[in-house]
Amino acid sequence: MASIQRRPDGTWRARYRDPAGKEHARHFKYRDPDRKGLPHRRPGDSAQEWLDEITAAIAAGTYIDHRHSRVTVGEWSKTWLRAYSVNRLSTVRQAEVHLRVINETFGDRALRDVRASEVKTWVGSLQVRYAPSTVYALHRRLGQLFSDAVHDGLLPRSPVSRRTSPPAPKQRPYVATTEQVWALHDALPDHYKPVVLLGAFAGLRIGEMVALTVDDVDFMRGIITPVRQYPGVDLKTEMSKTPIPIPQELALELSKVPAAWGSDHLVVGAYGRPVTPTTVEVGFKKARETVQGLPEGFRIHDLRHYFASLLISSGLDVKVVQTRLRHASAKTTLDTYGHIWPDKDESARAAVAAVFKGRSATRADSVRTKPASS
Repeated sequence: MASIQRRPDGTWRARYRDPAGKEHARHFKYRDPDRKGLPHRRPGDSAQEWLDEITAAIAAGTYIDHRHSRVTVGEWSKTWLRAYSVNRLSTVRQAEVHLRVINETFGDRALRDVRASEVKTWVGSLQVRYAPSTVYALHRRLGQLFSDAVHDGLLPRSPVSRRTSPPAPKQRPYVATTEQVWALHDALPDHYKPVVLLGAFAGLRIGEMVALTVDDVDFMRGIITPVRQYPGVDLKTEMSKTPIPIPQELALELSKVPAAWGSDHLVVGAYGRPVTPTTVEVGFKKARETVQGLPEGFRIHDLRHYFASLLISSGLDVKVVQTRLRHASAKTTLDTYGHIWPDKDESARAAVAAVFKGRSATRADSVRTKPASS
């Protein structure tokens, strides 16, 4: 419902009701659009043009309350972050870092004014400053921010899409050799040696290692059940809490830690006290530099890649490997380690060839045993 009425001062009042039934009004100097190209007239300065734009948006389902149309990216990111704060602290902190980068470029811009071309340009500028994985994560965060703005009725559509996205990073992990793994183990101080044992032979992440205690390990049965990560918070998913079977040899090595250092934790500092992931990373880096052939960026997390390759080379299928690595889905396992699985082309050829050979043998036997005609 829309109307235009002349006011006593000669201006025109345009009114309409939004889809929620609320009335909105605005005053204009002119009633009708400029048809003659007068120099003192500007597009959109008439009541009729304004109403035409509003009614078309309502009909198309893209109407946005004009009070929300000037909300900036910076203002919305603060509102969005308050709602996002229900997540774990580390997740929220990562979002805060992303939003700071986003607001450097878009913070003062109205949400509705950001264009897809600008997002594409922004992604290009990020690729000069950050690693591909970081650029991809920042673009995803911007997409999340705008998607939620659309859901909240602040925008008709998001300028962020797959067309503005950088390529997803596809890095093949470096897999250390068995010799390099043991060299790392031997190069570390005694209190850090369990880092290699837990990473390379049980697939634990660094946050899980430093939080692991003797209560999480059944040394007799050979089972590790991770339940926490640094700084003492529950693991994110139930899949991450999946028990990990370990051999008695590994259980025996791990069982020596409490007696040697007088601590419930299996990864400790030089004085037997719990440590942070950062502290362990510093010690690990020093040991890594002494091992020949390891790349400069080799991390504790890369020990998981060795663990995965160990399982795959032993002939375990993707579901078993997924479970041992505690991935949320087999897709994650295949995307990360699919190139490590042995080539099955020859096995497939052999399977089909066996069928043909079987048929040929059957036909040959049939010919030999066929009774002679009289």
